[in-house]
Amino acid sequence: MGCGASRKVVPEPPALARVKQEGQGQGRAAGAGPGSAAVAEAARRMQVVRFRAKFDPRVLARYDIKALIGKGSFSKVVRVEQIATKKPFAIKVMETRMREGREACESELSVLRRVSHCYIVQLMEVFEALDCVYMVMELATGGELFDRLIAQRSFTEQDAVRILRMVADGIRYLHALRITHRDLKPENLLYYHPGAESKILITDFGLANSGNKSGDWTMRTLCGTPEYIAPEILLRKPYTSAVDMWALGVITYVLLSGLLPFDDESHARLYRKILRGKYNYTGEPWPNISCLAKDFIDKLLILDASHRMSAGQALDHPWVLTTVAGSSIKNLQRTISQNLRRRASPHSESPGSVQSSKSCYSHKSRHKWSKRNLGLGESPLSALL
Repeated sequence: MGCGASRKVVPEPPALARVKQEGQGQGRAAGAGPGSAAVAEAARRMQVVRFRAKFDPRVLARYDIKALIGKGSFSKVVRVEQIATKKPFAIKVMETRMREGREACESELSVLRRVSHCYIVQLMEVFEALDCVYMVMELATGGELFDRLIAQRSFTEQDAVRILRMVADGIRYLHALRITHRDLKPENLLYYHPGAESKILITDFGLANSGNKSGDWTMRTLCGTPEYIAPEILLRKPYTSAVDMWALGVITYVLLSGLLPFDDESHARLYRKILRGKYNYTGEPWPNISCLAKDFIDKLLILDASHRMSAGQALDHPWVLTTVAGSSIKNLQRTISQNLRRRASPHSESPGSVQSSKSCYSHKSRHKWSKRNLGLGESPLSALL
């Protein structure tokens, strides 16, 4: 179950896509008038009509399709409204004709059917058809983590701690169930609603692992997103849920700075940097970041997985426990936003990189923090050491 060890793995896009406001990102080019918006709306409606025609009647009897909001290798995500209650939901339609689609579907379902946690996307019901599976899930309408950060006027360490506390709590719950996410990254952390006090939802369990029938909880599959992948995966060693904690360290570094601790357009050079485990706190905004915050990152980005903090230890770290007393109240938003925009500019794109065609469902995938395949097949491991 899950991704095959002998092939490249392209993570499925988030089960819950960010939701566009009506007309947002459509017909808004310079000089576009009301006519352009009307044409875009008409096209959207035709798309919904065509998609509805392919839906299982059992699903259509309970849900009204509103918009296609996500598209991946083996899946599509639609925003729907429950007919009886008028409540919005997301339905992820997984194609199961091909083996890869079946495996991804089985992997995601095996996890989502077991979990029930306030910071993890909730599976509501499932419809199984001959060549596809319909997963009805909570709909996250608050947008992506970095889109919210860029849009707001203030972001401090206290704000970062609030986010990380929710993520770590969700990870602790998963790990207690022997579930490893294996693709934690900002794109998979979505706000539940647009309000300032919205919770975070961990989404996209297409690469998650929940052990095997023999009770072996170690993993060997080569999969993940390059910038967030743990060194033990690159070394092709058996690994544990500690890979999620490495990813949390990378997320924390990015959240506080808008920069990646390990970054390179070349796969081989990127993986060498990860294997060396060398990163720094130079440049803005690091002089304004507290020592406790840096210590939190340092205790996660440890090459030896056995010495990394667990999710429970992360929640007990002084930086998390003493947010008010120990965290800087310096507004980091401007610097983080500038760094994020600089990283997302066309000039930072590699000509050979895979733009997120698997994530093209959202105009907000411009940040491209996970724009590439794992791509280990392109570079012999010996060349990385």
